[in-house]
Amino acid sequence: MRTATIERITKETSITATVALDGTGTYNIHTGIGFLDHMLEQLSRHSLMDITLHAQGDLHIDGHHTTEDTGIVLGLAVKKALGERKGIERYAHAYIPMDETLTRAAVDLSGRPYLVWNVQFTQERLGSIDTELFREWFQAFTFALGANVHIETLYGVNNHHKIESCYKGLARALRGAMRLDMQQLDAIPSTKGVL
Repeated sequence: MRTATIERITKETSITATVALDGTGTYNIHTGIGFLDHMLEQLSRHSLMDITLHAQGDLHIDGHHTTEDTGIVLGLAVKKALGERKGIERYAHAYIPMDETLTRAAVDLSGRPYLVWNVQFTQERLGSIDTELFREWFQAFTFALGANVHIETLYGVNNHHKIESCYKGLARALRGAMRLDMQQLDAIPSTKGVL
């Protein structure tokens, strides 16, 4: 199995994450931010990536550092587990309907980080987390992983549905992009020969 563990300790957070890319979607996640836990559980379940993540952060200040740093640590863990990215599908996308909301997610595991984020919220908080922090999580994850990620909520009303469809969309797109291509198990999916 493609697995990796990353530990990152700063003056603001202490985070350890283990991922198994070829898992069953099992998770053990504790960040201290209930809504973020719920989103990361969706990421695990719908990507079929097993995730164990434990974070302690300066939540007495706010959720920013913990949210951003969990994105960094998970991105680094997936990057490490992918190794040379030999034999992967590389590209994938997903459309995720959630009641009145529809979100599109597209991923290229190119090694070149870039995030396109077209998601609008109509309230400042969901649970105990500021909605502006979701973009910070996706940005941190994308850049740490070295991926090109496009997330766009095409329409929707309920803010919970919007962000949950974003995490589920990322999960399904990652699942497809990380999948091993049986026709090219020993090949890097690039004319450059490296990703």
